[in-house]
Amino acid sequence: MVIVNILIVLLAFVGMEAVAWFTHKYIMHGLCWFLHKDHHRKESAGFFEHNDFFFLVFALPGIAGLYWGMQNNYNWAFWVGLGITLYGLAYFLVHDVFIHQRFRLFRNTNNAYFRAIRRAHKVHHKHLDKEEGECFGMLWVPFKYFKKTVQAQ
Repeated sequence: MVIVNILIVLLAFVGMEAVAWFTHKYIMHGLCWFLHKDHHRKESAGFFEHNDFFFLVFALPGIAGLYWGMQNNYNWAFWVGLGITLYGLAYFLVHDVFIHQRFRLFRNTNNAYFRAIRRAHKVHHKHLDKEEGECFGMLWVPFKYFKKTVQAQ
């Protein structure tokens, strides 16, 4: 049963990358651009952005899964909620801490994967409007950015 629970957590975590990609491309750069655009244009001088609202939207299914799963003898919903929550933690650490340096940690790295993530995210942010964007994922990086990272060394 432990292996099944670990697999559920891993599937939920990986599935969240697909959900994040889809939501970023079609919702944040679509219908909800009004909440996301300050992330691309830095219109607010404060610590928080309107874009941070999406953190709450993504947290709710994880919280619901954890809560409902605990109420039902730690059923599958708990493990799905845990996978969603762990993805949220990874997203926060990679996107907000590592890439955007909202907290001054992990500033310098020579790791090819992390440098490729940073490069892909810079390419995403070169577009200031919602159209013509690219690199909507967060943890999955197209291979061409690894190649560019290795070539730059």
